[in-house]
Amino acid sequence: MEPGFMDMSIKIVIGFFLLFLITRLLGKTTIRHLTPFDFVSAIVLSELLGNGIFEVNVSIFYIIYVVLLWGFLMIVMEKYLLKHRSVRGLLEGKPSIIIRNGKIDREQLKKNRMNINQLLSSLRQSETFSLREVAYAILESNGSISILKKNKYQKVTLEDLNLPVSTTYLCTTLITDGEIIEDNLKELGFNHDWLMSQLISHGYNRPEDIVYADWLYDDGIYIVPYQSKEA
Repeated sequence: MEPGFMDMSIKIVIGFFLLFLITRLLGKTTIRHLTPFDFVSAIVLSELLGNGIFEVNVSIFYIIYVVLLWGFLMIVMEKYLLKHRSVRGLLEGKPSIIIRNGKIDREQLKKNRMNINQLLSSLRQSETFSLREVAYAILESNGSISILKKNKYQKVTLEDLNLPVSTTYLCTTLITDGEIIEDNLKELGFNHDWLMSQLISHGYNRPEDIVYADWLYDDGIYIVPYQSKEA
């Protein structure tokens, strides 16, 4: 084996065990619980190690020093945040209520740089396929969403109620951010006249006034306007 390959192999082995040691010291936090700071710190640490491995002029002792120093700073920061709650919110971020009493808080969406499609995607990943089901939704500091469903959509098994099993229908989005989803409308077998009649029957004259609307076979259309009619 050539000296260059031997040096690189030693660096990789040492770097591997150093990263293993640091991750063990940091605890058992899973990927989905990582804060933005943790994510960026992990990327920087990997860059420091990667650059050191492929740089011929960088010695093994330099790699050990840099990785251990960065890992030490990460561990110190984690311990500091555990002891000082006042700083935790500033560095890790605070949860944001993006749906309150069934209504979307658009200011919070803008503040967190989230659009309607991203919100819907996050809800579907939490087994919530329509905004009509949500009473409260909280965007956590790690980017995940916690959902409190409305009482009528709380999970109750059919066996508990002694009810027969019925067909389950998938909710279909018709409008997002004032734009009609043409493909979904055609797939349902509906047209613009039908959609406009639905909107008008609920007191809305234009799709541009609607931030979100969906259709559920056994529950009809559900509409969320940009501004509630009460306002």
